[in-house]
Amino acid sequence: MAETVDDISISYSEDGIVITKELDKEVLTKGAWSTIIFKYQDWDRTKEVYGPVKFTIRRYQKRNGEYQQKSKFNISSVDQANKIIAALNKWIDE
Repeated sequence: MAETVDDISISYSEDGIVITKELDKEVLTKGAWSTIIFKYQDWDRTKEVYGPVKFTIRRYQKRNGEYQQKSKFNISSVDQANKIIAALNKWIDE
């Protein structure tokens, strides 16, 4: 587990292959409860290539000096991300 928000990563390797490749991250909030949005790709074992870009928003709680994931929301495509952006922009502009 990570001791600081900057140490948190969703990269995951298995048998020498990076299964989940973190491409970027933005820390949205810091503190006892932290929120981070990640840009990532998953390894497609059958095609042996990385799949399309995806996004995930994750909430972490710091307990006993370490951050533990408490919840997540996966955004499965760029199209879905654009729809979320459009909805948020509409609500913000109201």
